[in-house]
Amino acid sequence: MNAGDVESTLNILNVLDELLSAGTDHRIHYMISKGGSEALLTALVNTGRSLSPNYTLLLPLLHLLAKVGHRDRRIGVKAEDAGAALLTLSLLRHNVKHARRAAACLWVIQVFSSSVSTANLIGANHGLDVIYRLIPQYTTKHLHAIKAAIDAFAALLCTKANVCSAVSKGYVSGLLRLYEDWHAKATQHAALAICHSLLRCLHKVTHSTAGRQAFVSQGGIRLLYVTTQTCLLSKGLESLVEPSVQLMRKCLPKTPLPLTSDRSAYTFLMPGRPHAVPDMDVEPDENSEESDDEEAEDNKEADFDDDLETDLSKLRLRPDPDRPKELLPQYNRLCPELSHDFQDLDLSSEPEESSTASSSSSSDEEAALLNGLRFHSSRRGGGRSATSSDACTSPSGSPSETDPEGHTPAAAQLEARDFHSHSSILSTTDREARQEQSFASLLRPSLLGADTKTAQLETRAVLLSSLEGRESRENQNQDEAPLGQRGEDEDDEEEDADKSHHRTMIDRLLERHGACIPHHEPRLYRAAAAKTKSIPGFSILAFPDFWGHLPPPGHESMAPRKPNIQRQKVFEDAQRFLTTDGIINQVVFDLEDSSLQCPSDSLRFFSKFECGNLRKAVQVRRYEYDLILNADANSSQHTQWFYFEVSNMVADVPYRFNVINCEKSNSQFNYGMQPVLYSVREALEGRPHWVRTGTEICYFRNHFCPARGRRRTTFYTLTFTITFKHNEDVCYLAYHYPYTYSALKAHLKVLQKSVDPAKVFFQQQVLCGTLAGNPCPVVTITACPASRSWIDMHQLRNRPYIMLTGRVHPGESNASWVMKGTLEFLCSSDPVAQSLREAFVFKLIPMLNPDGVVNGTNRCDLNSEDLNRQWCKPDPVLSPTIYHTKGLLYYLNSVGRTPLVFCDYHGHSRKKNVFLYGCSVKETLWQSGSAVNTVGLKEDPGYRTIPKNLDRLAPAFSFNSCNYLVEKSRSATARVVVWREMGVLRSYTLESTHNGCDQGIYKGLQTGTRELQEMGVKFCHSLLSVTKDVKGLYSQRLISHIDLDHNVLDHKSHNCFEDDEPPCVEEIEYSADCPALTGADLDSDINGNTASADEEEEGDEGCREVKHRRGSVGQSQQSSAKGRLFPHVMRQASAETLGENRNACNAVSVNGQVMS
Repeated sequence: MNAGDVESTLNILNVLDELLSAGTDHRIHYMISKGGSEALLTALVNTGRSLSPNYTLLLPLLHLLAKVGHRDRRIGVKAEDAGAALLTLSLLRHNVKHARRAAACLWVIQVFSSSVSTANLIGANHGLDVIYRLIPQYTTKHLHAIKAAIDAFAALLCTKANVCSAVSKGYVSGLLRLYEDWHAKATQHAALAICHSLLRCLHKVTHSTAGRQAFVSQGGIRLLYVTTQTCLLSKGLESLVEPSVQLMRKCLPKTPLPLTSDRSAYTFLMPGRPHAVPDMDVEPDENSEESDDEEAEDNKEADFDDDLETDLSKLRLRPDPDRPKELLPQYNRLCPELSHDFQDLDLSSEPEESSTASSSSSSDEEAALLNGLRFHSSRRGGGRSATSSDACTSPSGSPSETDPEGHTPAAAQLEARDFHSHSSILSTTDREARQEQSFASLLRPSLLGADTKTAQLETRAVLLSSLEGRESRENQNQDEAPLGQRGEDEDDEEEDADKSHHRTMIDRLLERHGACIPHHEPRLYRAAAAKTKSIPGFSILAFPDFWGHLPPPGHESMAPRKPNIQRQKVFEDAQRFLTTDGIINQVVFDLEDSSLQCPSDSLRFFSKFECGNLRKAVQVRRYEYDLILNADANSSQHTQWFYFEVSNMVADVPYRFNVINCEKSNSQFNYGMQPVLYSVREALEGRPHWVRTGTEICYFRNHFCPARGRRRTTFYTLTFTITFKHNEDVCYLAYHYPYTYSALKAHLKVLQKSVDPAKVFFQQQVLCGTLAGNPCPVVTITACPASRSWIDMHQLRNRPYIMLTGRVHPGESNASWVMKGTLEFLCSSDPVAQSLREAFVFKLIPMLNPDGVVNGTNRCDLNSEDLNRQWCKPDPVLSPTIYHTKGLLYYLNSVGRTPLVFCDYHGHSRKKNVFLYGCSVKETLWQSGSAVNTVGLKEDPGYRTIPKNLDRLAPAFSFNSCNYLVEKSRSATARVVVWREMGVLRSYTLESTHNGCDQGIYKGLQTGTRELQEMGVKFCHSLLSVTKDVKGLYSQRLISHIDLDHNVLDHKSHNCFEDDEPPCVEEIEYSADCPALTGADLDSDINGNTASADEEEEGDEGCREVKHRRGSVGQSQQSSAKGRLFPHVMRQASAETLGENRNACNAVSVNGQVMS
């Protein structure tokens, strides 16, 4: 700053450059902290303001300033304050014909442009115009200066004002033409780097809407598509493919979803609200997940510690109850084990009696619910009611025992409706085949043509050969009016005409093709489904739910990801925009338009059944379909779960399916997960399996936007390809193994019949009614006392409680399969199960959100709220299941029966393995870095007992994925509220993956229903460790029953503390720029410019032998090549600048004379 002559300043610059070039950037940052940037800027201003600047001094000064300034975040502001920004631009204007000087100025301008205000200042002074004119068509000369110009131009495009200016002046078109020219002729590395810099400019300019529009209108997408196809053929150009693909994805025009409204197709009138539908255009709740919250995951690094609860009073003090104690005695009815007298220890008739008794003691609303269950919702006018929730079947489940007609009135309505609205007669005179055909149509509504009111029978494609189907005419006429619009007279006529045939059809079909599914009875399921209430009034049974499912015979490996598969799919999507050849774009299924005519050669879709979710299907190409999912009821978001029927396929043809309105920012579909498929033909041939299926699977951000465009939502595409095995099959596709509410009701009845009432106390009761009027079951399981003696009864009355809940999020169907495993195990004769029943009273609420499950929602209840965010103060009207579950917990707490363990079963869509979330004061304070001294805090470490035991017992469990942190955003979840308000030390969320495991014996395998049910069993095994008499329960007899062939007791989870998946091999998002220039890149460019000057000097002065002595041959060749960049425009202006060429020869001019 105070150097008095050029020689002293040059020496200082040389010393600084040598010091700063060694080691890491720490020295540069230290220099910046001591005012180094300001000193260099002052020197630049003092030197550059003279009428004839001394470039012997300016060039090394500019080079060092660029190197240092790139590491100084405030360099732009400092340059603006010092007046260096406009001075550098002026120097550039005066040196446009001197490539090396221009390059030095351009690098400094690039560094200054890191400040928005400085970039705007340079742009306002026509900096963009000056720099743009320095970018020529393809040439082999001055490549350093050209690249510096492009990089500086890209840096200036960091501001909206400069982008608008570039667009208005037509620079987007110019940049595209430049890229086209350079790409076509690029044969060397330097030219390839210029192509990268041009792509960086295009990325910058397309950050704005105007830039993207200009890019598209000037043929940018087509140009990039063509050039990337060329790049794929040349290994040397492969590095251009990814930034080109990202740019294409970003610039594809935003396309609204082809929907009339973003709101769900299902709306439900909320109690007490004059308008049924809440505001649909609000932003998503930032804390909408217990375990795999999209927003929390995205901002985890920045916000995780801030989200941890550090208020010791909130962590330790129990808040006041949310209701008066006077309301708690009503829950006494849900604890029959405390009052049952076990007369003669004969419990064979107790369940139905106690259920009836409990209903009489419930509220008026619940009594009305239990006495008024009908199959369809209140939209249906003439539905006949059943007398109680348990009146659909007798214990045997036989139709002849349910009522004189052989089925309930609701079931009769179901049969009549199904038969006549979805029937088709095959061209056969065989009466038996016709009867079986009719029943198949009942189960597969979209397989067969619909019958019109005029009874005109139209036929369509072949049915399954096992049903003796024969080919018939392909002419479907779907006229499927909502159930409530059909007249009662017509319903009655249909019922009378066909009621006598259904029993024989069911019996014959089941006898001929039925498989023995453990704990599943199709007739019982059908009877249970007949009383399930839904918003649209479902009248169709999905075949897999009725028929049942067996786990596949073997394990299913995770799907390998095909290299660059996402890139391939993006190219296919870009082709839609570029050409209309082969593009059909025809809607073939619409949940809201039942009169839609489906082309004869397209797939046929259907989703109007329990748990189903598919709103619209669009045929894009001959074998490609876009699928749009239905948002949660009364909502406009939460799209992930899908479950639909597809038929009319051609065998051995790959069909591509694109689910285009997914909302999560990542998915296990990028890490080996596959959707599941169920084939009706396979089931009827004795293989009733849900199997993992699909190839070419990837999940990435797309260019679709909401239909109304009012909600800032980013959509993602899940794409997969399926090749069906059979022609004219009927298949079902789902996100994960479906488990319906009707399946739960039927399962509980089967379990109730399976237990020995003399040994197992099994009581199923109704917790409460849901918003739609479905009963929410609560199950009590424990061991009957050995006798009615005081000792045995006292032991029963004092058993500790364990409460298990599940399926609060409807899309987490894996939670229900884990619960199914738990229920079946606790009802079994296994010695471990027997010991657990003798030690505990189990309270199980298998499905906290029946309405959401029934209507195919992913996350919310019919009130459009996440029920697992309502636990702090649940609304008794809008969130009844949570309100009464919490009430039951309050009651148990008030009578001294606080559960020893509480666990809420969930599913996780973005992580592998199975793991637990618990609660710990100390671990939360430690993780948050709180100043609270935890040395004096006493905390029972027993919350880790169950996870540690599961780590030894369960092959799918990962102890290292567990955590016990209490987060503010999770304060209203079941886990935290039960821990904080009820004082339950072992309060957990059990998270089961939708994908599979990356450790243990299941490593690399996807989980199936067998493994999920096994997890439910293993959770029960882990409960042995929390009993008072651990040694007694851990007898060798029990150990032998829980030790499996693969030595599961010795199983340990992998020692990996990474919670999340590594970054996907292909970029899911597309908003990022090309990789920015690093400090090392800039240093390399500057050193190359310096080497060019030295090489020219050495040639002129005959000092090449000096260079040869101090450098390698390779370095000499590199410098020689760089020295030939600017022979016709530049004379040597200095003998010494920066870099390792400092002392090549002694011909240094300190007075600024030009050396020739």
